[in-house]
Amino acid sequence: MSILLNILTVIMNFCYRLCRNYGLAIILFTLISKIVLMPLSVWVQKNSIKMVKMQPEINHITARFFGDKDRIAEETNAIYKRYKYNPFASIIPMAVQILLLMGLIEVIKAGMLDPSIDMTFFGHVDLSLVPSQTGGMLVLSPLLAGVSAWILCVAQTASNVLQAEQSKANKYGMMAFSVGLSLYLGWFVAVGVAVYWMASNLFAVLQLYLLNWLIPPKKYVDYEALEKSKQELAALKNLGGKKRRFGDAESRRERADYKRFFKIANKHIVFYSENTGFYKYFRGIIEELLRRTNLTIHYITSDPNDAIFQLAETQPKIKPYYIGEKKLITLMMKMEADVVVMTMPDLENYHIKRSYVSKDVEYVFIPHDMGSYNLTCRQGCVDHFDTVFCTGKEQRAEVEATEKVYGLPKKKIVDWGYCLLDQMRADYAAAHTEDKPKEKKTILIAPSWQPDNIVDSCLEEMLDNLKDLDYHIIVRPHPQHVRHMPEKMESLKAKYGPLGIEIQTDFSSNSTVFEADMMITDWSGIAYEYAFTTCRPVLFIDTPMKIMNPEYQKIDVKPINIWMRAEIGAVVAPDHMNELAPAVTNLIENSAQYHDKIDRFVHEYVYNLGSSAQVGADYLISAIQAKIQKRKEQ
Repeated sequence: MSILLNILTVIMNFCYRLCRNYGLAIILFTLISKIVLMPLSVWVQKNSIKMVKMQPEINHITARFFGDKDRIAEETNAIYKRYKYNPFASIIPMAVQILLLMGLIEVIKAGMLDPSIDMTFFGHVDLSLVPSQTGGMLVLSPLLAGVSAWILCVAQTASNVLQAEQSKANKYGMMAFSVGLSLYLGWFVAVGVAVYWMASNLFAVLQLYLLNWLIPPKKYVDYEALEKSKQELAALKNLGGKKRRFGDAESRRERADYKRFFKIANKHIVFYSENTGFYKYFRGIIEELLRRTNLTIHYITSDPNDAIFQLAETQPKIKPYYIGEKKLITLMMKMEADVVVMTMPDLENYHIKRSYVSKDVEYVFIPHDMGSYNLTCRQGCVDHFDTVFCTGKEQRAEVEATEKVYGLPKKKIVDWGYCLLDQMRADYAAAHTEDKPKEKKTILIAPSWQPDNIVDSCLEEMLDNLKDLDYHIIVRPHPQHVRHMPEKMESLKAKYGPLGIEIQTDFSSNSTVFEADMMITDWSGIAYEYAFTTCRPVLFIDTPMKIMNPEYQKIDVKPINIWMRAEIGAVVAPDHMNELAPAVTNLIENSAQYHDKIDRFVHEYVYNLGSSAQVGADYLISAIQAKIQKRKEQ
């Protein structure tokens, strides 16, 4: 420290001899220190850019391993090593500033004892005085120091490559700290020190803009990728919607269910449902398990209003638990069970992980549609499941081809079928024991909710082409259209209602779907349910396809979503609406032929039609029995 003081004293004395004014000497001293430390400032700038450059990767890692603090820390350290970044190095500039400040305080004290030094600023302000001891006009000293700190903070928030990316809380917290510290120091130290502090802050602003000109961050940082990664992370942090207070009823309920779940030992089977709408995919299998076994069905849902809670009141072997999406992360990490059944894909790829506690849990994926895994799900969506249920041979072929192309370990593949389809076909057959004559044939238009869907691209042109045909036309938009575009729905009602075209916004019943003589849609999964249940044709409007996996063509299995369209109906391009009316008429007039064709298609491409529940239950029972037997042998 003594060496540093000697150096600072020499520099200060040089500045004083040059200026013959102690205030100007302090300002010159500050400028010299900034110039001398410029290499350090350049290093800080480059280090800050490096940190921001890494941030998209760090955000992605944080999102991928959300909730797993140890894994996030491990992966983040690996990124630091790859970029040769030391996070602790960022404290060096602050340490240097503190040393300089402490040293200058001692230098000014020494100057006060030197009779050859005039400590006044232009003969008016004694720089050796302390505002807290003297008062008067000197109270301006800490105020000006605080203002300079605020100016610096504003500049850093706007232009500092690292601080600009910090949260508002961190920005304002740092601003409050800097201004508060400046006010404090300015009040309790000599005015000369406050002059140094003000000069240092103002020079730092100039230095900041100089460094941004010399080393522009935009040249090195991919801000588009950074923003995308921030949105990805924010989506996870916002899981569960609005924040709940710790003590509210829903939070208490969640904590109680969480504790209750882990109090139960030897859980054989656990189902997870994202919300109440997913029970229908499990229903057939669960009913079969309840009928044939004494298994307790542990059913986790992230919907506090899931209908499973009402069902459990009449089914004592069903144990439901409400676990929100955030709490689910830790629950899944601590999972102990023989078998976990999910319709949620992307296990291990994002925030939901396999158990860290029990490596012997078998994870089973059950699809919630009959389409292509490879096209409509993200790449690798089922890679981390042990067992995959397939609705038909096309899905099986995709899973096997994916394993081969990417060199993945082989999974258990169950030729299952589709319980929901079995249930719908049974319900439809029971309700339609005989065809009743209709005054008019019914056309149902059922668009999807995706970019460039029918509603967004060509609905009105479609209706204009169909309005003069002698059919009852019903438009049943996606629920999201009704929610997000109520004005458009009302305008459609006003325009086409008088023409006898019905715009249906009540989704309490599916009767409309199954009463229709034909359906018009784009890429909606409802097409399969309608056609495979009723064996009636579908007209597809060839809007842009939603592709979840950009690498789907690496798998040499053409997605059923694409080629099946011609098998169960016809396809019309959005810019060929003149072909719409003839295509509709042809499908309705040849409905009987399509009935037989679609029925054959369903029997050929859907596994175990009518018995998928038994097949699914058979597999799960055998998997649980194998786990039990293995424990007995150990």
